[in-house]
Amino acid sequence: MSSIDQSGYRLPPYSEEAERGVLGSALIDSEKVLELCSDNLIATDSFYVPAHRHLFEQLREMTQTGKAVDLLTVGEHLKQSGRLDSVGGYAFLEGLIDSTPTAAHAEYYIGYVRQKHLLRNIIDEATSAIDRCYTETDDDAESILNRTESAFFDLSGQQVSKTEDWKVTVNQTMAKIDGKQSYGVPTGYVGLDKKLRGLHPTDMIVLAARPSMGKTSLAMNIAENAALGKNKEHKPASIGVFSLEMSQEQLVRRMLFSKARVPAWKEDGIRPHDHAALVSAADQLGKAKMVVDDSAGLDVMDLCSRARRMKRLYNIDLVIIDYLQLLHDKRRMRDGRQQETASISNSIKKLAKDLKIPVLILSQLSRAPEQGGRDGKPRLSDLRDSGAIEQDADVVLLLTRPSFNDAHKGEVDEDDPLAEVIIAKHRNGPTGEVKMNFFKEYTRFEDRDEHHTDEME
Repeated sequence: MSSIDQSGYRLPPYSEEAERGVLGSALIDSEKVLELCSDNLIATDSFYVPAHRHLFEQLREMTQTGKAVDLLTVGEHLKQSGRLDSVGGYAFLEGLIDSTPTAAHAEYYIGYVRQKHLLRNIIDEATSAIDRCYTETDDDAESILNRTESAFFDLSGQQVSKTEDWKVTVNQTMAKIDGKQSYGVPTGYVGLDKKLRGLHPTDMIVLAARPSMGKTSLAMNIAENAALGKNKEHKPASIGVFSLEMSQEQLVRRMLFSKARVPAWKEDGIRPHDHAALVSAADQLGKAKMVVDDSAGLDVMDLCSRARRMKRLYNIDLVIIDYLQLLHDKRRMRDGRQQETASISNSIKKLAKDLKIPVLILSQLSRAPEQGGRDGKPRLSDLRDSGAIEQDADVVLLLTRPSFNDAHKGEVDEDDPLAEVIIAKHRNGPTGEVKMNFFKEYTRFEDRDEHHTDEME
């Protein structure tokens, strides 16, 4: 029901008949009907008529405390709480029973009430957005758009969650284990994929390192491997990249030289065979499904909004963010950097869950690994700005290069391209170390056993 009253006010969508149907059914079979209401996210504010809200609240209280529910007991409890007259007295309760002879159609009534409640929520959010446009002069238009889009996205996520049959869930899970569905987006590196089994949906993966260790290179190498389908057993993935530090052109330039295995410093004097390698790399990378947003100084809410848009338009399978310390959160900037970072970390984890894809976010480490008394290897406690990053992350990868650390001077060959990826946290699997090669002139990581001998000769 949606109409205009005598004063010209447009009434919000609601169905008095459906609300009465739910309440009448609950008076007949309270346990079953209120369980259906719970399964379908029906709450007190799902009812528009005030009297219906009072009655539903009373029915729910009595059912939760194990009290018998019928016409007389409900009427008595409403009388004791002083709410009997507000719902219309015993005559109203009797009218519900008369108009709803059976509870068989309760689920239909519940669905109708839920739909009308959702419509009212949409109207409320739209009205709030309009009000902000007229009154919040200190907010820019993009900020208002992001808040509005986020609010509607939250509404769309409030879908009814049905509990699956246990046996069905067990069988479906086992089928995924037997097949390839339990594998996430492959990184393209044997050691990493063996331990991680790819990057999994809803996971927040943190790749952290000190500056100049190559974390951007590793992230983009993973993006390249996934987008080009280096792991032949899995189809190429669609990748979304937020590059807050480098422009899209710089990122593409780095990927081209890395893919071609041509030192970037040769750009002004590229030999014919190097040019051929670059043309081949451009041809291959041109086929990749990648979307790059190189906006600098993004607010985390803005980033999440753009990521949702990427998912909707390009159906991306993985988001890469380079890097966390360049993000801001206007809502928490006055609370200090630690609280702001905690809020950013929480928002990124929520984004991964909402989009049901993995999010790989790069992060800086503190100077602790470089201080005396340490072996030069980073630890979880070295994550910069906030312990919330460690808490929110499903996987934490710490990147280090022994030849680059003062702690290892004189112990390792300075020309050894050895890099170590320490899996410091893995919520659903093993931790440990994965040895790789990093060829700085190509900004390229390779599996340790691959090309190592050739490069060292």
